[in-house]
Amino acid sequence: MANESVTLGGAPFTVGFDLDMTLIDSRPGIRAVYERLSQECGHWIDCDLVVSRLGPPLEDELANWVPAEKVAPLADRFRELYPDLAIAPTRALPGAAEALEAVRSHGGRAVVVTAKYEPNARLHLKHLGLAADAVRGWLWAEAKGEALIEYGASVYVGDHAGDVRGARIAGAYSVAVATGPLDAHGLRAAGADVVLEDLTAFPAWLDGHVAGGALAR
Repeated sequence: MANESVTLGGAPFTVGFDLDMTLIDSRPGIRAVYERLSQECGHWIDCDLVVSRLGPPLEDELANWVPAEKVAPLADRFRELYPDLAIAPTRALPGAAEALEAVRSHGGRAVVVTAKYEPNARLHLKHLGLAADAVRGWLWAEAKGEALIEYGASVYVGDHAGDVRGARIAGAYSVAVATGPLDAHGLRAAGADVVLEDLTAFPAWLDGHVAGGALAR
């Protein structure tokens, strides 16, 4: 069915993708920003621990390391530092470009729905040449479901239990990749419909999913 347009209720089907540790490995860049932020603010931050559990909102992570009254201003400073320190070191994860193209090969739309600050998410995609049909940022866990519903996404691909919850809210098929903080067992326990080792397995999975007529749940 490749190169044929698959429709759902008369509209092209849509697949949503998380960004950090799903499409991109942003750990080196995020570590660099946290290291600079720690130096500037004088509060110790375990940067290795931070990048081992990417997914939740920035403010939630900062609250582990600095007084409550400093979270908001330091989050603003983090986002200010981000373009200069985090974009260049970040790399696309294996299969990322091919996964996006696989959706288009079936006539679908690929959208990115992420907890990351949207302007910085767009910088990553542009720098790495990853073309998305739409990008929505600053959404975490269940809140991602709202954007997925708006886009009419029938599949959501992510690496975190929060991504699984977002897919559930939208009634979308949850595809989890074990490239983030949870291993395959943890992702299954979180309720993912299918778990892939990484995105290199996604095009073949999507071929079968489309052929089976399982675009809607």
